[in-house]
Amino acid sequence: MIEKLSTLVYENREQQVCWQGYNLLDNAAFDSFMTKDVAARLNDEEGSIEFKSHLRSLTLTGFGKVSLEAVLDADIPEERDWAVGEAFAEAWLSEEYKIIWPWNMERDKRNANASLPGADLIGFIANGIESRLVLGEVKSSTEKKYPPQVMSGRSGHIGHQIDNLANNLGTITQLLKWLCPRCKNTDLETIYTDSLTLYFNSGNKAVSLFGVLIRETNFNELDLKNRGKILGRSLSAPTSCHLVALYLPCKIAALPEKVKGGTAS
Repeated sequence: MIEKLSTLVYENREQQVCWQGYNLLDNAAFDSFMTKDVAARLNDEEGSIEFKSHLRSLTLTGFGKVSLEAVLDADIPEERDWAVGEAFAEAWLSEEYKIIWPWNMERDKRNANASLPGADLIGFIANGIESRLVLGEVKSSTEKKYPPQVMSGRSGHIGHQIDNLANNLGTITQLLKWLCPRCKNTDLETIYTDSLTLYFNSGNKAVSLFGVLIRETNFNELDLKNRGKILGRSLSAPTSCHLVALYLPCKIAALPEKVKGGTAS
């Protein structure tokens, strides 16, 4: 019997906005998801393998090879809670919604502790009928109240950021400019072109917005309900918005250890 990773614990919608809560289960499926799917996103395994392979193909002396391995061994793994949370959200959305991420933003860091501006989530959905741009934000909260501050605060809350991704053309310009060189002359150039063609022909409305909330509490629809209703009254077709709350079987602070296969709870 194949173990389930999660169970849907609530679901509702308001116009173009739907919200769902999922209980992540404390089982082997969750452990595997952390050490494989989440770890691959967090550590950019695809880019890391290519990077190491290229450097090891260089014509080096024995001393040069030792120097290279010293550099590779000095790589600092990402262990900040919020960064693991973003990787968790990306891996989850890939599994649940088949979202394609054209680029791992881990590659854009200029130093080991950098955080990058702009949307947390940038990708595409291709369902065989159309390709659509995906933009979104991820928030983690250890608060015990429902909803947490990241969903209801006066500024910087997830609703404000999603509204910005839907309507701030300055922000969208920067995101599309960022995407262009990462898709051009790749296998994703067609999806990029089709998604932007649909977006512009819809009057800058055909975009799928995602807000992901990561929690270490018991599930409660109040986490998403009010924000979903507010966004439902402000967003119009063909824009779609998905709010997702993921309720962990462990503390958020334990996620970095879970990625490494540890047993922190």
